[in-house]
Amino acid sequence: MPSNAPPPASYTYARAGVSIAAGNALVKAIGPLAKSTARPGADAELGGFGGFFDLKAAGYSDPLLVAANDGVGTKVKLAIDHDRHDAIGIDLVAMCVNDMIVQGAEPLFFLDYFATGQLDNGVAERVVAGIAEGCKIAGCALIGGETAEMPGMYAAGDYDLAGFCVGAVERGQQLTGDRVSARDVLLGLASSGVHSNGYSLVRRLAEDLGWRMNRPALFDMDRLLIDTLIEPTRIYVKSLLPVVRAGRVHALAHITGGGLLENVPRVLPDGLHARIDAHAWPQPRLMAFLQAQGNVEPEEMARTFNCGIGMVLAVAPDEAEAVARDLAAAGETVFQIGEVIAGTRGCTVFGSIETWSGRGAWEATHHA
Repeated sequence: MPSNAPPPASYTYARAGVSIAAGNALVKAIGPLAKSTARPGADAELGGFGGFFDLKAAGYSDPLLVAANDGVGTKVKLAIDHDRHDAIGIDLVAMCVNDMIVQGAEPLFFLDYFATGQLDNGVAERVVAGIAEGCKIAGCALIGGETAEMPGMYAAGDYDLAGFCVGAVERGQQLTGDRVSARDVLLGLASSGVHSNGYSLVRRLAEDLGWRMNRPALFDMDRLLIDTLIEPTRIYVKSLLPVVRAGRVHALAHITGGGLLENVPRVLPDGLHARIDAHAWPQPRLMAFLQAQGNVEPEEMARTFNCGIGMVLAVAPDEAEAVARDLAAAGETVFQIGEVIAGTRGCTVFGSIETWSGRGAWEATHHA
């Protein structure tokens, strides 16, 4: 007897939650963004199985390749919750290329990984536009990436980012910290805000204390609180490359997770200690606000947040003034924040800084 039962449903990838058409449309849409980052050595075309880069065309004769990868952390969640997707890609690039310049390397090309539960092309395009903008600021080419649509892996609207960067430095010009010596001067370059570390604490404070993100910040009435918190990480590559290539910098430390206390010792040889004077630069009011709102102890501040300094340079005493002047001319805000002395490898931040509610004593030491 013939069955009157309907035929079984035809399963498709789209029924499982993945749209191949949406993915293809995204690749087509972001193609011009990638092309806008083209530089010598890369034409930044998308669509192949891999991206090419020509080191000879980039002007290198005997290069060492340097690779770095990173993410943005829970700052992504802040961007998602408050519809601030346009600059989070700059953070992604910054976290990779700032790590690269501390090795003395020029970032050459960048690849991104964007993972989500269900692809929203509007959001994804905004994120990739920020990645392309970060690449242009850093002078590297966006030569590829991966978009992963994974139903069930992420909550509705959530996504995560990872970035991968490759750079180069001529053999013998790499920065390894072995040039640092006692009496070297420490220069600090101002940060643009919280950068991309400490956001689990920021978000916890916001939740516990009921911050009104879409109201003007108490410490800056001209800006919404969310906009001060989501400010993208500053990219230091183009300002630092000339002084690095000229051999005028002994070491660089990117101030990320671990703050001043843990990142500066990473570039010091055994037997040298960094002394940093917290009086040497004005505490950003955002940082003072965070410290006061959370009653955060000084040592915790100095290892969780950048405290207003995004990059630290060790330079010879007789070069410090000239290097600071050149970096200022390149657009950086520069402070002489301390010195290198003989001692146990580590870092001490001393002095006192102004907090939102008054004066706060600092005396924090980390030994590597």
